[in-house]
Order: sequence, then C-alpha cells, then structure tokens
Amino acid sequence: MKKFLIVGLGNIGEKYQNTRHNIGFKIIDFLAEKESLSFTTDKLGDLASYRYKGRTFILLKPSTYMNLSGKAVLYWLTKEKIPLENLLVITDDLNLPFGSIRLKTKGSDGGHNGLKDIQEKLNTTKYNRFRFGISDAFSKGRQVDYVLGNWTDAENKLLPERLEKSVELIKSFGTAGVNNTMNSFNGK
Repeated sequence: MKKFLIVGLGNIGEKYQNTRHNIGFKIIDFLAEKESLSFTTDKLGDLASYRYKGRTFILLKPSTYMNLSGKAVLYWLTKEKIPLENLLVITDDLNLPFGSIRLKTKGSDGGHNGLKDIQEKLNTTKYNRFRFGISDAFSKGRQVDYVLGNWTDAENKLLPERLEKSVELIKSFGTAGVNNTMNSFNGK
C-alpha cells in the first residue's frame, strides 16, 4: 500500500482562515469536504486520511503556524514511514498569477518561511511542492498585508474551479506520479 503525505500550509485560527497565505489549508479542506472526511487533532496538526485507487493519502494541516511547519512535516513523515518522494507540500506563491498551479520536485524556498522551515528540518530542497499562485497585486511595502489579506470578490468567484483543479492534481500525484502530473497540470 503506497502512502502519501499531503501537507497544506497555513496558519491556525479564524482570523487567517480566508487569507491568501492559507491556500494550503483551503485546498486540503476542499478535498476533505469532497471526500466526506473529517479531521482529527493529533500531534502537531489536524489529520484526515482516505484511500483512493489503492493509495492512502494522509492530509495534514500543521498546527505549528506557517513558519514552523517543518516540525510537523518531519514528525508525520517519520511516524507514518512515508518516503520523501511521497510528500507533497501545498503553499501560496506570490510569483505566480492568481490561480495558476505549479508542481516542482525541488527548488529554493523563494522567501517563503514555511518552505524555509521544511527545508531546514528535512535537510534538503528536494521535496515536492505544489505552488498555488496568489499573484503579486500589491503596492510596495504591502506584501505582508496582501498575503495575510482576504481574497477579493473576483478571486472568490474563481476559487471553486481552481480548488477542483488542485484536488485533481493531488490525486494525480498519488496515482500517475510526479512527472506525469507536472506535464498534465503545470501552467493550467
């Protein structure tokens, strides 16, 4: 039985719930709702698990806050004995247009503190990350306000279709493999 750890990055608490920075949580929540899953609070996060086409997907929303996500990722990879190549980290990306998706097998943290912490805890930059574009439509010096700001009405209208596409990407990652998934989804 192949197991996959799918980690949505975000910050806990109601005030962050609908922010751009919490797209990782939002995608994981959307998948859980689609599959009628419920989360249980466990060590370092909220977890849900489901089987799909002979695979087990463990969904994790770390409770460590974004900047300390690596601790939860390392703990659950180790506890569930999941190989690094079966890890997928979902995060927001300012460098991509809103709603665009990009899957990568390695790379820098791009200034993202959640990815930076994961990289430090795993001691590698070679792990799969699913970047969801939130665009860079903010004025100089307003990056934090933008990232921690809520989605606009226009973005909210487009999100359901983008969330649907994100769930398809996650399922493809577990069933078709990372390379096929990159070919099928990147830039779409």
